[in-house]
Amino acid sequence: MKDIKEIKDYQIILLGLIIAIGAIISTFLLSHAVVSYQKLQNQTISVTGSASQDITSDLAVWKAYYEVRSKDLKSGYAKINTDRNNVKAFLVESGMKEEDIKFTPVSSYTVYKKLSNGYNSNEVDGYCLSQNVQVSSNNVEAVTKISEDVSKLINKNIELTSNTLDYYVSNMNELKIKMLAEATKDAKQRAESMVKSTGGHIGVMNSAKMGVFQIVAKDSTDVSDYGIYNTSAIDKKINAVVNATFTIK
Repeated sequence: MKDIKEIKDYQIILLGLIIAIGAIISTFLLSHAVVSYQKLQNQTISVTGSASQDITSDLAVWKAYYEVRSKDLKSGYAKINTDRNNVKAFLVESGMKEEDIKFTPVSSYTVYKKLSNGYNSNEVDGYCLSQNVQVSSNNVEAVTKISEDVSKLINKNIELTSNTLDYYVSNMNELKIKMLAEATKDAKQRAESMVKSTGGHIGVMNSAKMGVFQIVAKDSTDVSDYGIYNTSAIDKKINAVVNATFTIK
């Protein structure tokens, strides 16, 4: 009976050892599978793609203003209305449509005589009136020529000052979408080239972040963290950047 009991105890101990070893092996295999899965999930590559394109401005905006100084408001308004008509005639003769020309309301302020100490007195010396004019047109060449021919207005006794001449691209939003697509394509090609050397393959794109747009003069190398939109050059270059992350298979 004692021998039988010893055999049963031995069997119980052996069974316990087998169960324990099995549990250890199962735990090891499960943890190894989890680690392998996590490693697979963490296999990604981040790249920066870029694209550029030369563009030509198709919209020009010219701004200017003219002034009139007069001893009384009546004659001042008469003069500035005459100047406005002459400015408008000049712009139309230069190829502008009436809808391309915008005039702001006339602004005026009173000019007081100066005292010997340099301060203004209460005595009115006259009035100063001014008016802004803006031309916006797709006829870029004509607007550019207008900005260069303002002396013709000055010769007509019009005190005109040319402010700015800016050039824009009217379909910029469409261009941005196109450039983002090309920059993303470039990012994928860069990722494929880098991973190919290790025998891997590119999977899905996990994320993509748009960088700033640089719209600079055609031959410029200017760069800004906040982006650039050059309006002084007719011929420009648009640069787009995309930061993308891909999985590796």
